[in-house]
Amino acid sequence: MKFLDQAKIFIKSGDGGAGACSFRREKFIEFGGPDGGDGGRGGDVLVHCVANLNTLIDYRYQQHFKAETGHHGQGRNKTGGKGGDIVLKVPVGTQILTADREEVLADLTAAGQRIVLLKGGDGGFGNAHYKSSTNRAPRRADAGWPGEELWVWLRLKLIADCGLVGLPNAGKSTFLAASTRARPKIADYPFTTLHPNLGVALVGEQEFVIADIPGLIEGAHAGAGLGDRFLGHVERCRVLLHLVDGTQEDVAEAYRVVREELLQYGGGLDAKPELLVLNKCDALTPEAIEAALASLAAASNGAKVMPMSGASGIGVREVCFALLAEITASREAAGAGPLAASAALGAGKTGSWRPALGDDDDEDDDDDTDEPEWVAANGVDDDDEDEDDEDEEDDA
Repeated sequence: MKFLDQAKIFIKSGDGGAGACSFRREKFIEFGGPDGGDGGRGGDVLVHCVANLNTLIDYRYQQHFKAETGHHGQGRNKTGGKGGDIVLKVPVGTQILTADREEVLADLTAAGQRIVLLKGGDGGFGNAHYKSSTNRAPRRADAGWPGEELWVWLRLKLIADCGLVGLPNAGKSTFLAASTRARPKIADYPFTTLHPNLGVALVGEQEFVIADIPGLIEGAHAGAGLGDRFLGHVERCRVLLHLVDGTQEDVAEAYRVVREELLQYGGGLDAKPELLVLNKCDALTPEAIEAALASLAAASNGAKVMPMSGASGIGVREVCFALLAEITASREAAGAGPLAASAALGAGKTGSWRPALGDDDDEDDDDDTDEPEWVAANGVDDDDEDEDDEDEEDDA
């Protein structure tokens, strides 16, 4: 299913039904008179927020939505029925904006929310409404009031607890695959991720949602690369996980480029709590890791920098526990609200079962209790003398 996070649609509520002009004329009935009924009200346009959707693809192939016109009035004082409503189902986190995108009409952040976006037109009066002591046989019957119509934009901003930011090829998709059951596309070229991905990380007995967005490059706020369009998906996140590729020549400059794009985008992204991680440390020597950590700490004004390797899994557990601590603190301070994982994703994901991070109940994993160590850049470990032949083949 294709991911679509914005769509422009036309909506129109139903027109009111027309009133009837009718007179009761039956044989042997002495008093007849007007008996035209009123028209029915037009249908409304409603928006319903549901939990089992995560894209606006339904509005890619149909852009016009019109509610039913109210039924017309009839003789014998029969009032017309109300026109049928039309309900637009949208995923959690959808915003409804005006055609010029200057005003937010609605922001749906919880499953089950239901709003009336446009009201149907009132039905017209029949001639029985106008009868009086001085007007015994009125022949006036009104048409129904027209419904409202509007062009609107639907903009989806995914609800997640943690948002991944960084330059292209910083290892964001690799970390998502290592910490959740999501399976994003991973390759060794820039802009492998073309649309946001969601995953649920299970840490101990708690879970939180991670959002992976396409990488940012310098000038993204001006449209360079894929631009900053997808940054809207991390606006609702409680904490940002900033990944920096440790194999780059200048890790401090890579950090400053992303921070500048967050500042240019606005929306309070630059003020969100941030966890800074040096990724791909399995390809660095211990001396290079120390130098890169010191450079990032200086560029971030002394912020704590955590080393990690998403490909080998080293440090992923520690990073997830640090994220959980930040998210828990944010939930306690501001309330859980609509950011709970179950409300954001709805139906559970399919796939093979995997143990939670920090789950040490397996008795067969006694040999894995030792903390892993970083390996050298060439992949050779001095303690492994039995694998010299294989290492020589790899170096060749």
